[in-house]
Amino acid sequence: MTHGLIHGGPDASGAAPHDFSTNGNAVGACPAVLAALRDADAAHYPDPRYTALRDRLADLHGVAPERIVIAASASEFIHRISAAVAQGGARTAWLPAHSYGDYERAARAWGLQVLRAPAPFDAAGLRWCCEPSSPLGQPQADLVAHAQGEGGPCVLDMAYEPLRLEGRPSLGAAQRDRVWQMWTPNKAMGLTGIRAAYAIAPLDAVGSPLMERLELLAPSWPLGTHGVALLEAWTGNGARHWLAQSLDTLREWKARQRAVCVSLGWECLPGDANFFCARTDEPYPRVATALRAQGIKLRDCASFGLPGHVRLGVLPPASQQALKQGWTSAARSPEHPC
Repeated sequence: MTHGLIHGGPDASGAAPHDFSTNGNAVGACPAVLAALRDADAAHYPDPRYTALRDRLADLHGVAPERIVIAASASEFIHRISAAVAQGGARTAWLPAHSYGDYERAARAWGLQVLRAPAPFDAAGLRWCCEPSSPLGQPQADLVAHAQGEGGPCVLDMAYEPLRLEGRPSLGAAQRDRVWQMWTPNKAMGLTGIRAAYAIAPLDAVGSPLMERLELLAPSWPLGTHGVALLEAWTGNGARHWLAQSLDTLREWKARQRAVCVSLGWECLPGDANFFCARTDEPYPRVATALRAQGIKLRDCASFGLPGHVRLGVLPPASQQALKQGWTSAARSPEHPC
């Protein structure tokens, strides 16, 4: 079993035709962003201060431009803010029970002791939240308490908020002003290969030592020309309209996909985003190689602390049918008896 068979994205065999292991918008790439990428001037450096981009992002969210922190990617910001709080004397980082692996990797890289729910978070030097959560796509039950509580910085990962298909956010605008908001629109725009992200600082963080350390820790031009083009297009009416339409399609596909999984005898967990987790009738690692040979990849959830489960990004009906046929074939093969 190779690492690539368990985790998302292309592997040694390239991109899987039916890749359920990633959570990008399966409707496709946003036409407005594609047009912006074609027109991007890659012959010159972008503005090192990203003045126009920060103004556009601030206008989109209704915040002051000085609250916008540009990042090369979500993972880059995760590592940068972990380093910044460690330099400020923090000793611990609090994580949800199941979460994106880079939170823990960054904490350990900067010497922060990792605390996981249900451990108390009040005294943690850095707190990570995510809604819709990863890998479950569910509300975070203690999110309001994080926003209202005191202590170290709280970062709310909003990677999947633009891809929310059900439910409502737990926090209102005033509560979001008390936490760091981390946004990565490349998933919603269907272009995960373009790395670009930004954070919105809490109101009380502007001009703080933490903001100063974040600026000092940032590389020169963290965002290239194409990342700037994606984020600028993300703020425009064309991208917003396209995204709203794509969510309607994804809702229909999600209902069909859950029905396919139920027909396979799987237990589907609830979730609000363009992905969900399921307990399978056969351990995924035992059939992963056979499925990959048929162009199918799922995301094994053992690394999230959910053994026996897979996470599935919502894909079109043709891929869903391929999954049903491929799983049935792989699970019944002589090498993998049920």
